[in-house]
Amino acid sequence: MSTAEALQLMLEFGGFVLSLLSLIIVLIKLNDKKK
Repeated sequence: MSTAEALQLMLEFGGFVLSLLSLIIVLIKLNDKKK
């Protein structure tokens, strides 16, 4: 596995984690509004 491939995998994983976190934050904000 080359360095370029490893970097690409890290970027894809990082983007996935970021989108997951933002989704969780949005859900938390929506739950707060319902109270």
